[in-house]
Amino acid sequence: MIKFFRHIRQTMIKENRVSKYLLYAIGEIILVVIGILIALQINNTNEANKARVKELHYLKNIKTDLLLNIDNINSFIETRETKIKSANIVLEYYEGKPLSNLNDFNKNILNVYIWHKFYQINNTFLELTNSGNLATISNDAIKNGLLNIDALYKELKGEEEHYRFDTEVLLYEPSFNVLDLNPLTKKFMYDVSNGQAGENTEIPRENFETLLKDTKHKNGFVMAVYEFTVMNGQLATMKNMSEELLHLIDKELKKG
Repeated sequence: MIKFFRHIRQTMIKENRVSKYLLYAIGEIILVVIGILIALQINNTNEANKARVKELHYLKNIKTDLLLNIDNINSFIETRETKIKSANIVLEYYEGKPLSNLNDFNKNILNVYIWHKFYQINNTFLELTNSGNLATISNDAIKNGLLNIDALYKELKGEEEHYRFDTEVLLYEPSFNVLDLNPLTKKFMYDVSNGQAGENTEIPRENFETLLKDTKHKNGFVMAVYEFTVMNGQLATMKNMSEELLHLIDKELKKG
């Protein structure tokens, strides 16, 4: 083909057909430019396809993380609801309910004492942000959803730190000065495991009677009710945001 075009050029020059040669030369340049543009378009299309495959891979992984995280959230909400219930039961004793059931009192105070921090499952989001690849997600609504969930998560961690401080000062310090936790924890483990762990020990009444006179300790349970309620509200909001984000991701995945 190159030899063919070269032959035409040489023929035109020999025949002194300058005007036709110029037209031909311009046409040849246009063809070359068009060829380059087509090649670039093909290359751009290939790169766009590769980027889309990469994006879909991330979206599928984000979806997996969100589904796992929703299960995690449900578990934490349920567990913290039991702690709110336990704290309210303990407060009834502080308000005058007779201390007739030591096991009930012990089970409920320890249920509030023992708590865990929430850690969301967001491995894919961390990978995207740490690698600078968040821009791979082309849907701005999905990107913003991820960022909003992360912002709420940081807010939740701040609330947890606040509760940790209150727990140490209002609950742990007063009780650790009065209670012998060894028999209490053995009995608690025995009860919650249906006798599979711990020990069915007798609980000393006098220590609890002393603790029930401690206003600081009582305030710890007041704060437990309040702060667990706040944290559960944050978790519920995070769950709703995650479900909305899942809907957006499913729509994007259907596009292929």
